[in-house]
Amino acid sequence: LHNHGSWRPKRLLDTPRFTLSFNSWHRKNHQGSQALWKHEAVQKYLEALSKEYQQLSHLLSADSLNDFEQRTLRRRCADLSPIAAAFQEIKEAEREVQELEAMCTELDSRDEKQLLELALEEKESLDEKMNVLCRKLFQLLVPKEKYDRSPVILEVTAGRTTGGDICQQFTKEMFEMYQNYADYKRWTFDIVNYTPAEIGGLHHAAAHISGENVYRHLKYEGGTHRVQRIPETGMSSRMQRIHTGTMSVIVLPQPEEVDVKVDPKDLRIDTFRARGAGGQHVNKTDSAVRIVHLPTG
Repeated sequence: LHNHGSWRPKRLLDTPRFTLSFNSWHRKNHQGSQALWKHEAVQKYLEALSKEYQQLSHLLSADSLNDFEQRTLRRRCADLSPIAAAFQEIKEAEREVQELEAMCTELDSRDEKQLLELALEEKESLDEKMNVLCRKLFQLLVPKEKYDRSPVILEVTAGRTTGGDICQQFTKEMFEMYQNYADYKRWTFDIVNYTPAEIGGLHHAAAHISGENVYRHLKYEGGTHRVQRIPETGMSSRMQRIHTGTMSVIVLPQPEEVDVKVDPKDLRIDTFRARGAGGQHVNKTDSAVRIVHLPTG
């Protein structure tokens, strides 16, 4: 950074020793998260991230940062803030566990069984808390994809080949579900298009959803969804059978910043004399300019 040292961001889990599969070690036993937490390499890495967060917080207070530097630092700081907070929370919980273990040792030496039993129950509760905190921390370390922070355009469309009314009703329920989920996550949900069906369902709808990590949470929703149910219309018992309906969901990330880079070598600049009114100035000077992007014409 300009006039602020040689800070360089560290990628989360960017070396092979940190590319650990959360699911693989978590399936082995419930203590796996604490075992990973106590690993020396993990401790050093988390300490480095915590120090980087403190350094960034100090740099952001400087008045000489330009807009680009502030935007870059704030974005990195936003990534590190929950990691640093979780790291400190686990450190505090770990100190509590150590104090409780010392207490259990003392109670055992004095043969105070009732107090020892209570202390062991509290230790078990703290161990479970440590496991939860460690899992939360390691999930925060999972590298984020390029558009995870981006807002999205979400479209839902009722199936047109099977299901009929069931597809349209299912599409409406799905769209309302996404709307309620956005409200739960405190996102902004703006309806762009809404085409209702005649019987109360939904043919097609689209919404612009913005907020924190919207695409990260919704990117796997895209595709075809299926429902199987018995229609609620007044059919006889013989006609009541399971009907299948489908609907499709499209999730498109919307980049907040569009960075277009044009190589000057790809441009051809032509100058020539303009036509129309202008007198001698138009006739004697090349006042018309045309720029052609050669790769696209």
